[in-house]
Amino acid sequence: MSASFPRRDFLKSTLAASAAAALPLQLTLADEAKKPKLKIAVKYGMIRHDGSIEDKFNLIKKLGLQGVEVDSPSGLNKEEAKAAAKKTGIVIHGVIDSVHWRDTLSSSDADVRAKGLAALNGAIEDAAFFGCDTVLLVPGVVKDDVTFEQCYERSQAEIKKALPMAEKHKVKICIETVWNNFITKPEHLISFVDDLKSPWVGAYFDCSNMLKYGVSSAEWIRKLGKRLVKFDFKGYSHKNSWCKIGEGDEDWPEVLRALAEIGYDGWATSEVGGGGEKELADITARMKKVLGLS
Repeated sequence: MSASFPRRDFLKSTLAASAAAALPLQLTLADEAKKPKLKIAVKYGMIRHDGSIEDKFNLIKKLGLQGVEVDSPSGLNKEEAKAAAKKTGIVIHGVIDSVHWRDTLSSSDADVRAKGLAALNGAIEDAAFFGCDTVLLVPGVVKDDVTFEQCYERSQAEIKKALPMAEKHKVKICIETVWNNFITKPEHLISFVDDLKSPWVGAYFDCSNMLKYGVSSAEWIRKLGKRLVKFDFKGYSHKNSWCKIGEGDEDWPEVLRALAEIGYDGWATSEVGGGGEKELADITARMKKVLGLS
């Protein structure tokens, strides 16, 4: 870890959260000129619609969505999904390591870490199969039997083992910000990414998850800078916890300004409960509104 940011500082992170101002959803003309170029997507598991994968892709395309992220491993028929993406134009833009909470790279059990590494390598291969460029990864979990130092050292060691696979397939391993008692400040994520010293590692920032810890999403984005590869979001309120997109404490105009400042043009993916056509239509409309796309 970088000498400029001692590991023990992670353990002293403040959990104080400050209430954000009410969300202004309309952008000014000046803001319009500075907006990032965003493509909108959902997690595949959010599409709870009867029919084939192609039917599901056609539905979200009709609603105005452009892409999905898929789990690995999963029960998804990969050949069918790839064919559906090609036929409908829906982009499978990323893969999510679906066992990173269970088979953690920070586990005290070497066998569990080995399973986690195998899953990460498998997710990278799945990303290559679909032609996408990222794997979303929760690197580890600090808990009763895993200290911060152990989480840091073990997860870094395992991720380094996956870097040859990532380089081979030109797929970035993107570290997500979650409530894992590990990464709670922008500096934490910056140090974690930088210490891996690889162009095949980046940041996957959740604009809603980190509000709990008292640093605005815009500040995270500005500090991450070019390390930010992708982002997703929900709705988070300090008063009511999880809520619908657009009803939380995210300052979306400021988020969009920050994204524009760092030159971000890319995917914006929602991560909420999902549903059928009615629910997905509402989610898409909310996404477009907060992102200034409607």
